[in-house]
Amino acid sequence: MNKMEKALHELSEMDDLAALSSPIHRLHPAAKLITTILYIVVTVSFDKYDLGGLFPMLLWPVLLFQLSGIPVRTCFYKLRIVLPLVMAVGLFNPFFDRAAMLTLGGVAVSGGVVSMLTLMLKGVFCLMASFLLMATTPIDSLCAALRRLHVPGTLVTLLLLTYRYVGVMTEELAVMTDAYHLRAPGQKGIHVSAWGSFLGQLLLRSMDRAQELYGSMLLRGYHDHFHYAPIRAFAARDGIFTIACALCFALLRFVNVGQLLGGLVMR
Repeated sequence: MNKMEKALHELSEMDDLAALSSPIHRLHPAAKLITTILYIVVTVSFDKYDLGGLFPMLLWPVLLFQLSGIPVRTCFYKLRIVLPLVMAVGLFNPFFDRAAMLTLGGVAVSGGVVSMLTLMLKGVFCLMASFLLMATTPIDSLCAALRRLHVPGTLVTLLLLTYRYVGVMTEELAVMTDAYHLRAPGQKGIHVSAWGSFLGQLLLRSMDRAQELYGSMLLRGYHDHFHYAPIRAFAARDGIFTIACALCFALLRFVNVGQLLGGLVMR
């Protein structure tokens, strides 16, 4: 199994996670989409120095991981490529903001360090929330929820076909990579001299495959409208979940829960 086949296998694992059954999986896709958007908006709204106020926002994704039955390690493994890029955000803040902001154990901590940690946590929390949405909601149901929220059909169809086409392109890459290694046994990776022709062949094969897929869609009755997966009506429990999450986010945003709990402990 080459790297492209492994990537294709990991992509199919996301569909397997979304097909599981749990209280979170059974929620209406629109409820999960709205709460995820609210969570991300509230998370990024914290001040860059408000590390103590931001940290309690971790409670929401941790609770959802427990209720959905998805291990946290699976999230970080799937996001292992994106996480270093997110962690690099604000990496140079300590060099530009050197003014001491607080003291921990006699060691002065600059505002740049605090803002760097805050930005990193914001990125990690938002990625965790996005992963939970994708891991508990099939892409067809998510697109159907977007249409229920009156997102333009063209954008929703483009999102769905792009997600599906990633798997098709990965299959083409796997076939081309195997063919290349059969012609260059023992060579690690693809030589730089073959990059141009390799990408050109990938483009041509992708265009041919896309044309074949579009022809298949037309034969199956596609006429500028995609029939998304049917979803049930928005139930009372979905509304309760959405309202409860919104209230919790407001509480965590406007009340410094960490400072409040710390004060109770110190007493």
